[in-house]
Amino acid sequence: MTVHGGAVEPVPPEGARRQGGEHGARPYGHGGEDGAGPYEMIVVGSVNADLVVRVDRRPAPGETVIGSDLLTYPGGKGANQAVAAARLGARVALLGRIGSDGNGEFLRKALAGDGVGLDHLVETPGPSGVALITVGADGDNSIIVSPGVNARLSEDDIAAAAGLLASARVVSLQLESPLATVLAAARTAARVVFNLSPPAVVPDELLAVCDPLVVNEHEAALLLGRRGAPGRQARALLALGPRSVVLTLGAGGAVVAGPGGVTEVPSPRVEAVDTTGAGDAFTGALAWRLAGGDDLVAATAFAVRVGAASVRRPGAQSSYPYPEDLEAL
Repeated sequence: MTVHGGAVEPVPPEGARRQGGEHGARPYGHGGEDGAGPYEMIVVGSVNADLVVRVDRRPAPGETVIGSDLLTYPGGKGANQAVAAARLGARVALLGRIGSDGNGEFLRKALAGDGVGLDHLVETPGPSGVALITVGADGDNSIIVSPGVNARLSEDDIAAAAGLLASARVVSLQLESPLATVLAAARTAARVVFNLSPPAVVPDELLAVCDPLVVNEHEAALLLGRRGAPGRQARALLALGPRSVVLTLGAGGAVVAGPGGVTEVPSPRVEAVDTTGAGDAFTGALAWRLAGGDDLVAATAFAVRVGAASVRRPGAQSSYPYPEDLEAL
């Protein structure tokens, strides 16, 4: 990392390859080896720089604690899901926005280095998104997100990429982008994998096209207004209108609910170092396997292994596994 005017900025990874022009708002070309499209899946979502500090315990209100050195990682729910899928072998493109700051260049290079298609990643004047992440001794995290130019991803961006979205087998969505933009993308997609995170109230129209709706226990409780046994919660979520539901349970695996009933999917046991981005790794893997033709239970079983693998190392994208990393799970 380098420091400029008191702001911490990451050093771009060595060997990263610059693409695109030099001035103004511009998209970047495909970062993979197979040229532009077609893509199995498209991710519409956020691109953030994750600023991470580890602490022995989180501070109480008004309290100061000493943490580790500040580390900067590429992140953002959209980018995380795209990278997770790309590392597993997916042909995946990301539709999103990065800022004109040093973080934006760092984030673009990281995505390109993992082979994510960047035809519709637009550089926009202004700050890139930033996530402030505190990781406790147990590996759990607390996150505050400053959206930056992610908040300017628009329905016009969706219209400009309509052909790309319509041709993909799966479009993966989250809520670190404006809701109107997410809804526009859902209307265009052949199949929607929607992660209700950060949790928010969404229109019935969006829930109705989810196949699946992906939520963790906290997000499920917010949507339903109550907590309960996982199987019961999954059935209640299905009754809200989505075509299928995946309720993630962290180390407990996941529960799948659909027309065929409810299925529990266990997780392999691993030692958690950092849970940052584990849900995104899960969702990216899930979307890719669905795009490849797996049924929902089989895709979830694979995604649970990917999520478990991702908590064994620090960071979000930096922790995401390649196929060989899953062999022992």
